[in-house]
Amino acid sequence: MDTVRTLLIVNPNATSTTPATRDLLAHALESRTQLTVAHTQHRGHAAELAQWASTQEMDLIVVHGGDGTVNETINGFLPLPQVEDDQVWRPRLGVIPGGSANVFARALGISPDPVTATNQLIDLLGRDADRRIGLGLADDRWFTFSAGVGLDADVCEAIDAARAKGRKATPARYLRTTVRQFFRARRHEPSVTVTVPGHDPVESVYYAFVTNSSPWTYLEDRPVRTNPGTTFETGLGVFAMGSMSVTRTLLLARQLLSDNGNPKADALFRIDDVDSVRIDSPGEIGLQIDGDFIGKRKMVHFTSVPSVLDVVAPKPV
Repeated sequence: MDTVRTLLIVNPNATSTTPATRDLLAHALESRTQLTVAHTQHRGHAAELAQWASTQEMDLIVVHGGDGTVNETINGFLPLPQVEDDQVWRPRLGVIPGGSANVFARALGISPDPVTATNQLIDLLGRDADRRIGLGLADDRWFTFSAGVGLDADVCEAIDAARAKGRKATPARYLRTTVRQFFRARRHEPSVTVTVPGHDPVESVYYAFVTNSSPWTYLEDRPVRTNPGTTFETGLGVFAMGSMSVTRTLLLARQLLSDNGNPKADALFRIDDVDSVRIDSPGEIGLQIDGDFIGKRKMVHFTSVPSVLDVVAPKPV
């Protein structure tokens, strides 16, 4: 078998990374591949490292970090659809969870425990088991599992601010922040318009999620499903809410947390498999991508790009 040239990107500041786990992962990969290890040192560094790995035509990039580090990595090496595919080298991607939520890895069937996930990765590499998945584009930026405007972007912005002050992004902090941002957002009039080809525009929306997989996120170990019919092999899911009623929101939250949930509500526009969606707002509104606050926009165009990334992950059941 040919030697697999591997770059291991480690975010040492991720919530659940430890020196012991990093050493275990590096030792395991070193026994099976020709390994280079790099630690991220600043925001955007993972993208720079991934771009370098692509120019070196490395076979595999393994990310040990959270969803934000994974997103940076993909955006560093994966060309946009308008770029000539045969001009850019595409490494395969492996993920060892190291963040607070690790939604992408868990949605792929990768264990949230980094030690178990390491053994899983080594086993899959030994069997040369890859999975080709689709991704979403938000304008010109890839996302793996979700993007959104409004409420969840406001939550991500607040969490990022807390992280900058040295506070960990725990599930409890996410929950408290979501409740606080919810009551702030409901003071304002809904202004977002969601447009899906083939459907009438949906106006007066408070917040909207665009998903590339299910679940949308996790609350501790419980998956939260906004669009249960959306997978890495289908188009995008759209979940747009036109009400901030406390009663309606609590009823909807119960559906989102249900094992067999199929969220429905009077003020909810939901569709699970679309090629594209556009979101407009007369004023700037927050945008999050894969759990990271990106900034404020007046318009975002989301597109589904099928079968674009090779990941070392279990095949879907």
